[in-house]
Amino acid sequence: MIRAFLAVVPDAELLRRLALVQQDLKQRLMRDLPRTVRLSWVQPASIHLTLKFLGDIPEDLVPVLNDAMIQTMSGHRSLSIPLERLGAFPDARRPRILWAGPGTSWEESEDSRRLAAMHEAIEMCCRTVDLAPDSRALTPHLTLARVREGDRYLGSQLTRNGELNNPIRPGAFEVGAVVLMRSELHPTGSVYTPLWDVRLA
Repeated sequence: MIRAFLAVVPDAELLRRLALVQQDLKQRLMRDLPRTVRLSWVQPASIHLTLKFLGDIPEDLVPVLNDAMIQTMSGHRSLSIPLERLGAFPDARRPRILWAGPGTSWEESEDSRRLAAMHEAIEMCCRTVDLAPDSRALTPHLTLARVREGDRYLGSQLTRNGELNNPIRPGAFEVGAVVLMRSELHPTGSVYTPLWDVRLA
């Protein structure tokens, strides 16, 4: 068995710019936070958009899923997601995840609708190979940090000083391929290894 997920990986230049956004956010946040607040910052090389978390799957399913995804993705074209703002899940008052993502106006765009259709097609594809479905809608975001401790204190600071209201401009995130990632848990964090990718038209 392997632990795996389907994702889109930013190119090297966008990762470099995201690292600068992440570094700037880290400096602005950490200078005013007590030690009781602990954040785990994602290594820039590991930043990605998760399309579907698969969990533990049999290794012999890897090529089967690849064949199914090649057929599924043949009807979908590449698209672009502008990275324009910072956000928090579940919300800024009690943040567990800090992320970069598109502005709210993008949600009404053609690319947003195409991404939703692609996500739905991926769910249907995974069902055909007996992988568990997930009914939740995709909220496109790139995780920058996870809040390990002190989410209430951090949330009060974020809502007070409006750190997440500052626009960001690292550029557009081009969705051009879906990658199957192997995830291995280590004491220093997760290590991701691409197993295959399926290009979009």
